Amino acid sequence: MSLRHTLDQENEQQDRQPVALYTPQQVYAIEKMWFDSGNVSYSLMQQAAWQIAHWVNQNIVATAYPKLDEQGRPAVEPMALKACVWVGSGNNGGDGWLVGHYLNQLGAKVSVIEVGQASTADATLAKNQALQDGVVVYPFAEGQYKADTTDADLYIDALFGIGLDRAPANDYAEAIAIIDEHKRYRSDRLTIVSVDIPSGVLAGTGQVFSGSAVKSDFTLCLVARKLGLHIKDAMDYCGQIVDIRLIPTVLNQTPVAWLQYQATPLIERENNTHKGSFGHALIIGGNQVDGSQGMGGATILSAKTAFATGVGKLTVACHTAFHGSLIGSVPNAMSLDLHNTKAVKALIEQSEVIAIGMGLGRDELSLRLFQEYLQHAVEQGKDLIIDADGLYHLATLADKDVQLIEQLIAHAKLHEVWYTPHSGEAARLLNTEASEVEADRLAAVSSLQRKYQGSWLLKGAGSLVISNEQTYVCAAGNPGMATAGMGDVLSGLAAGLLAQSTLAKSTRSLQQAVMLHAMAGDNLQRIKGAWAVQASDMPQKVGEIFKQQTLA
Repeated sequence: MSLRHTLDQENEQQDRQPVALYTPQQVYAIEKMWFDSGNVSYSLMQQAAWQIAHWVNQNIVATAYPKLDEQGRPAVEPMALKACVWVGSGNNGGDGWLVGHYLNQLGAKVSVIEVGQASTADATLAKNQALQDGVVVYPFAEGQYKADTTDADLYIDALFGIGLDRAPANDYAEAIAIIDEHKRYRSDRLTIVSVDIPSGVLAGTGQVFSGSAVKSDFTLCLVARKLGLHIKDAMDYCGQIVDIRLIPTVLNQTPVAWLQYQATPLIERENNTHKGSFGHALIIGGNQVDGSQGMGGATILSAKTAFATGVGKLTVACHTAFHGSLIGSVPNAMSLDLHNTKAVKALIEQSEVIAIGMGLGRDELSLRLFQEYLQHAVEQGKDLIIDADGLYHLATLADKDVQLIEQLIAHAKLHEVWYTPHSGEAARLLNTEASEVEADRLAAVSSLQRKYQGSWLLKGAGSLVISNEQTYVCAAGNPGMATAGMGDVLSGLAAGLLAQSTLAKSTRSLQQAVMLHAMAGDNLQRIKGAWAVQASDMPQKVGEIFKQQTLA
């Protein structure tokens, strides 16, 4: 049987502390320093393979494949595991050869499918060790492996390691397709374990070319946790990630990012407070453009969510056509005509936080409103959240109003300025294509932060947040949240959170807002399923998450 069911069980029991993430280049540097200290590279390969084999023996053989007695009860000794190890030419393949060697010694029935001939000294040593041990070998090109693979209990994927930077081709692409086909048709019986990283996944970016990668049940990560395992395409390929500790320390390598599983706990409010104690947020958006029905719902979703965070006061500056709907949906919100610039600027002066852009529109009038309100907020020294159409206009102003952009950059060094683009919006701000942003999401969000300062979120699978020169990966969230209005919910949550100066600084950060939003989405998905998650249901779940995260 497949062991994917153990993923949720173990995750619920794990201590969800932040996990340090590294690039492939950093991992190579760690290994080099280790070898420069007098340690032998082949010994590291042996250690890795030995631990992988014993992990498989303890967590798969004894747990999932017990021998049954005549009454159908597990016997004392497990049955012999039938394992196929798919190896490539490099050191990842060398790991695979030795895993096969050790599994064979542990009593498994092992065959190795040699997709690539060993091409490094260590891989050659490993291959010779496995051959001397009597491990059965099938050259992939000859096709004689087929009988063994079709009834195997376990596949060990050791085709590619973290050095892959292109799409698999030729025999490798064919082997990956075969592994994927067998998994799809035998998911109830076949478990796939990848050595270090699923073959076909890029360790630095999480990218998979044309879907050509192994979909693993378990990824046994060696030396240090790779960034690419937790972002973009990789999240659909890695299964459960297990750390195999080999080198005692990361040898002074600073993590490129931190994987964050939980929000920072909130402190219970004091009794002697009033609504003014919890801040005043101003949401600017919800316009009606070119005779359309407009986007008033964006500001309504933001407003509802801001109140769910406990903000004391909230004003929404939107088109007058939406004031009735706003009052009907959020009666405790104050409303203001988006086009009454004098009144809006007066409210900017009275508010702690300005969230601008949700449903603002992209015509010339909307651009002028954004420009005027942004200028005034900067002059008044206000904390800012810029989202959606605000990001669209920001890219325009980067060319048309360089002085304002320079003022905004200087402002962001003294005040909180949070930007929340998806890859399309990020691409426009960087004068590139969305595909380029997606090809290296970490590089993209880092470039945005260098260009504009402030704190940045790049939305997507494994959302990235960069703030105060530290990068975070959000480990929460689910595909059900890929639906209209979720960004508006996040902007409202962020505005409500940032407006509350009574909160500790660590709980008023952009990564905190992103994590709380994702956790609320996960709670909603557990109730409704991924297909039925709607942004309109999120404010209630946000309130529940805030309650759960508050320390008594």
